[in-house]
Amino acid sequence: MAHALSALSTPRRRIALAALALAVLAVHGWLTDELADRMASLDPAQAMPIRIEVAYVRELELAPPPALAPAPPPAPPKPQRRPRAAKPAASAPVATQLAQAAPEPAPEPEPVPTPTPPPPPPPPEPAPQLAAAPEPVASAPAPVLTAAPPSAAASGALPFEWPASTRLSYKLSGNVRGEVHGDAQVEWVRQGDRYQVHLDLTVGIPVAPMITRRMSSDGDLTELGLAPRRYDEDTKVMFANRRRLTMLFEPDAVLMPNGERRPRFPGTQDTASQFVQLSWIFTTRPELLRTGNTVDFALALPRSVDRWVYDVLEEESVATAFGPVNAFHLKPRRVSRPGGELVAEVWFAPQLRYLPARIRIEQDRETFIDLVLSRRPELAGP
Repeated sequence: MAHALSALSTPRRRIALAALALAVLAVHGWLTDELADRMASLDPAQAMPIRIEVAYVRELELAPPPALAPAPPPAPPKPQRRPRAAKPAASAPVATQLAQAAPEPAPEPEPVPTPTPPPPPPPPEPAPQLAAAPEPVASAPAPVLTAAPPSAAASGALPFEWPASTRLSYKLSGNVRGEVHGDAQVEWVRQGDRYQVHLDLTVGIPVAPMITRRMSSDGDLTELGLAPRRYDEDTKVMFANRRRLTMLFEPDAVLMPNGERRPRFPGTQDTASQFVQLSWIFTTRPELLRTGNTVDFALALPRSVDRWVYDVLEEESVATAFGPVNAFHLKPRRVSRPGGELVAEVWFAPQLRYLPARIRIEQDRETFIDLVLSRRPELAGP
């Protein structure tokens, strides 16, 4: 009898020891992460900005995009000076230049005797009619670029205003050394002229995720859209050390995570802000979201700062949790390579205020995640 009890207690002891070991590992991991967070908070450059908290009160319904007033026309180009236009003739000999200059004063004395018989003044009468005719013709097609009827664009069009804080929830699927599932959120937060964009990914069950990653952009709202001030990335893989990196955006340079400085070009975006920047571009210039067009801007990634070009492909139906949504497929010309930068394809939905209905992030053909909206976008109160 005693032998039977001891035999039963041996497996129980092993299970208890294994559970104790797992608990110790969990506590050790938690202490390591907590210590890393506190050490990072001591360095102002590494401490992540305090996250702006907002309350979401309603959902966004499908609707045609509003008609916006056309952007002000660009400033007319400065007229070129005549000496610049005469540069091609500079290689000619001096004699030819004098010959070309001689006839110019010759026609000037000719009109001097001509004013004696001035022509009668009938031509001025039709002149105002010809000047007035082209004006409505030139102004009529201008509102067509706003994708709205001319009457609505002329009277009911509204100026662009940055939208209220918005949260997008996605269902995650993909392959990361095997099939994975999870959830993701993209949060756009606005506070005056300041913004934050957060992209949070959770692979696995929330209570014990295999991988968690937060990508955050913090910056200002400008006439060119979003202007990041810093980008933070925090990645945690189960049974591995947390990895955190920061990029700082200076007026003329980008401070990379390795300490190098790369030139900052106008309109440069980061990994998180690029999605909202593209939504802003299509909201203010909807004519760009047409099959066959291209959109490009400078993109600062943790390893490089370079120009990225996106091709606008055909309009597709995205099967979301609340029904099919038509969206235009944007695909970068960059090709994903093993160990290289992440490449993102995005589907922007005009009926959802040009927000992304689907995002596919790929590192290589065997490593990717696919995000599809799991509910309608949530909007914050005024």
